[in-house]
Amino acid sequence: MKIDFTKKLLAWNLDQNIRSMPWKGETDPYRIWLSEIILQQTRVEQGTAYYERFILRFPTIADLANAPEKEIFKYWEGLGYYSRCRNLIATAKKIVTNHQGRFPATYAEILELPGIGPYTASAISSFAFGLPYAVVDGNVERVLARFFGISAPVGSAAGKKLYTSLAGDLLDKKSPGIYNQAIMDFGATICKPQNPLCHICIQSAACEAFNQGWVTKLPVKAAAPARKKRWFYYFIVAAGKNKIWIRKRTGNDIWQNLYEFVLWESGKIIPQDKMHQTSFFKKQFGMQGEKIKNISPVINQTLTHQIITTCFVHLDKPCNRLPGYESVEVKSLAEYPFPKIIADYVKNLMGADAW
Repeated sequence: MKIDFTKKLLAWNLDQNIRSMPWKGETDPYRIWLSEIILQQTRVEQGTAYYERFILRFPTIADLANAPEKEIFKYWEGLGYYSRCRNLIATAKKIVTNHQGRFPATYAEILELPGIGPYTASAISSFAFGLPYAVVDGNVERVLARFFGISAPVGSAAGKKLYTSLAGDLLDKKSPGIYNQAIMDFGATICKPQNPLCHICIQSAACEAFNQGWVTKLPVKAAAPARKKRWFYYFIVAAGKNKIWIRKRTGNDIWQNLYEFVLWESGKIIPQDKMHQTSFFKKQFGMQGEKIKNISPVINQTLTHQIITTCFVHLDKPCNRLPGYESVEVKSLAEYPFPKIIADYVKNLMGADAW
């Protein structure tokens, strides 16, 4: 059954797989690594444009390692999961420093690089170096769960062990890169999460989910944890004519290394007419006579484990000094990497007389 699955998959890949992506068939480990990091938690449609911009600006790993951190984060802006970008920078620097700018060519060495787990290490190993390591991503798990009728939840310890072992058994050791790309493409185009194309699937005759009516029930997913709710109030504070206060986020929290306006995390929703009465406002601005010019509508951003509720509060007078913040020209804001919720707001206001 396993041998038949692999043979049919490779035949489908040769005759019917027309899925096209700019990195498909790539053997340069730098480009493979870059595409894999960008596509973590990101749809191919969105990630493609980022990949192409990165390759154009940073054509080699040395270019990436030597670029200013702020610029790299600006290129990443909007992709989210910014730890990926931090690991991208750390890995580039490590390869240039410890490996003379050449990507390590063994699975064990690749796995030691920052931000690279078994899936990415397997992808780079098989696509770039032809090493027999099976990739296991969401597409692969879905195909295997349906074909073999597996009820172990994806993401669980038991599920990871089972899917990894099964993927290794099915792998074509002679052409691991071709096989890995084929099964991922098959999951993305035929055995899709919604509305899979079972009527044209070359594996349907032996597929447990298809034959037992379990297609919509598999794969089983572990229950997601409840999202934490947070309330961010951003104060747009002038630092003089055509200047504004911002700071770089530090610490072990979301959006590390990105920039933001004057932040107050309140812990609860504050009515707009009560904003100027809060202890934060009085402590931060009360002695300088600032008043609220206007407050934006509430904006929500949903992250993997958090829901951020934000509004932007514009003050009508500048502040001469704000400890912990730096003053920058309003016209230069576009050069700084911001969280998406702030970047979108800045983009909407650029050119408007709202600062």
